[in-house]
Amino acid sequence: MRGLHADTGYLLYRLGLRSGQLFNSFLQESGLRLRHYALLRFLATSPGALQRELSASLGYDPSAIVGLVDDLEKLGFAERRPSPDDRRSRIVVLTDGGRAFLRNTDEAGQRVTNELVQPLDAAEREQLHTLLRKVSESGLG
Repeated sequence: MRGLHADTGYLLYRLGLRSGQLFNSFLQESGLRLRHYALLRFLATSPGALQRELSASLGYDPSAIVGLVDDLEKLGFAERRPSPDDRRSRIVVLTDGGRAFLRNTDEAGQRVTNELVQPLDAAEREQLHTLLRKVSESGLG
């Protein structure tokens, strides 16, 4: 097959669009979007982070981080606290409410992933995940 389907970048772009649509659809009821979910997932693996660290790690514009954190604070899923290293700075931390939300979305998130990779068998799914992670962690993705 020639044309766009021969372009790996385009295929990744299309898969990313579809993934975003599916995640946003399942998050719609909560009022959140994929960007909120990604921020919550990041915070779940961290004791807290400065907003500029969130921006750099997630690849979001710093001004977008402010709005996302504001939204999550209103829902009780995250909060800003004084940084233990610098009292002038504030870190963003996941709250118990945010942890509960993530636990409640685990199954739905897995359904989204399963729908995306449905044509692949278990070994292919693992291989795809490994390759995507390798590209992502290389600093290029």
